Amino acid sequence: MTRAIVDIHPHVISADESRYPRSPLGGVLSGWARDRPVTPDEMVAAMDEAGVARAALVQASTCYGYDNSLVADAVAAYPDRFAGVFSVDVLQDDAPERIRHWMAQGLSCLRLFTTGSTMPDQARWLDDPRIFPAWERMQELGAPVCVQMHMEAVGQLRTLLERFPRVPVILDHLASAPAGDGAPYAAAQPLFDLARYPNVNLKVTIRNVRMIAEGGGPFEPWFSKVVGVFGASRIAWGSNFPTSDASLARIVTESLEAMAFLSENDQDWIFRRTAERLYPSLAR
Repeated sequence: MTRAIVDIHPHVISADESRYPRSPLGGVLSGWARDRPVTPDEMVAAMDEAGVARAALVQASTCYGYDNSLVADAVAAYPDRFAGVFSVDVLQDDAPERIRHWMAQGLSCLRLFTTGSTMPDQARWLDDPRIFPAWERMQELGAPVCVQMHMEAVGQLRTLLERFPRVPVILDHLASAPAGDGAPYAAAQPLFDLARYPNVNLKVTIRNVRMIAEGGGPFEPWFSKVVGVFGASRIAWGSNFPTSDASLARIVTESLEAMAFLSENDQDWIFRRTAERLYPSLAR
């Protein structure tokens, strides 16, 4: 089946360090940003090769920190192909103004980066009252918040979900929920419990696919449980390209194969329609 695919988790890096200076969160540049950077032009070419129609570019926090200029410039250069996900320091008093600034530059979603490749420990500030004004601004704007976090932060997230029920929330990489214990996946129950919050959406990426593959599979029990609990209309796919090592075309193939057992309707939601709901500018 040929389908239009929308990717909500690729990253771009520029070779022009004067125009786009590097200032990674945590002070350490990610290895992938150093070793296999992909420019916006190269991203478009990779998307064309892979059959990806449009994408929501995610700020490369471990390269550019809170300077979202490259993502904003990429969206401006390719408005028919890209939306943009930005980051600001939500602990600072000017966070609401910074949010308004970047959204005025054409970006669509705030990302909270609380853990990652060069920052492996889970941050403790996710439910800090100092970040509430940023969430209030996102609720006022009706825009989504994307959260990269580990399962241990579910309690912190729940505080925000109950305080800001109208903010669409997108959890990167299924919040790194484990599946190694096998069905019924008791270790991932804190993730499944979040389904009671209707504003919670999941981002399934190649990281989740490869976690199952590296454990020997099969894919169907885990992804059937995730889709069964949340519903495909609350799940969107992201490539994590080029953070994950492979061509975008290969990542697309691996992801489609892993979820080929799902109905065509469910696949259409995961690979396109949920992304278009969360990022209306991608609904071309």
